[in-house]
Amino acid sequence: MTLAAARAALAPRGVLRAAINLSNFLLVSDQTGATPRGISPSLCGALAQRLEVPLELVPYANPGLLADAATSDEWDVGLIGAEPARAATIAFTRPYAHLEATFLVRDGCPARRCDDVDAEGYSIAVSRRAAYALKLEASLASATLKQTAEPGLPASADLYFAESCDALAGLRPWLLGLLKNDERFVGSRVLDGRFHVVEQAVGTPRGRGDAALPFLEAFVAEATG
Repeated sequence: MTLAAARAALAPRGVLRAAINLSNFLLVSDQTGATPRGISPSLCGALAQRLEVPLELVPYANPGLLADAATSDEWDVGLIGAEPARAATIAFTRPYAHLEATFLVRDGCPARRCDDVDAEGYSIAVSRRAAYALKLEASLASATLKQTAEPGLPASADLYFAESCDALAGLRPWLLGLLKNDERFVGSRVLDGRFHVVEQAVGTPRGRGDAALPFLEAFVAEATG
């Protein structure tokens, strides 16, 4: 694909509208300034430079809102977990980052592995519409999934206590941060292993940017080298 064709498909307005998920602090690490910073914003900037167009970051408070907007012509590319539930409206590249999701449990919980949590009588708190929540929705066989009313990591931590859940699902760095920084989690531990790997990818709305996927794939391959 020529640069002109990729630009026409991905930035038809002459600017690259790049959607980012502000709730993923691993990829959007600094929101204190006028422009968010981190891996995802930097990748968007590099893509805009490759296309030779200005960049317009389009921030969303959570991944569910970003995914919903795929059919509303609000963004040209979106950086989000490539989950099957989202693939109907978003065409994804290969991942540019892999994020491990696991469980936090109380020290007295008999579970030692992630598979142990999917058992009768267990309940799991999770932030609604997170990539790993979609995975749990599709894969749990026995445990009960309790999701927050609205997406949000702090709300899932609150739900864990409010509903006396047996486990809290989340990305490993976030859960480890709770052990270190939130006194409510004294006497808790994060399980070894993982129940899911979130594959963060560059997506583009289906039916409009599909033709540019080879260009995006080549860009991600070079960026992750």
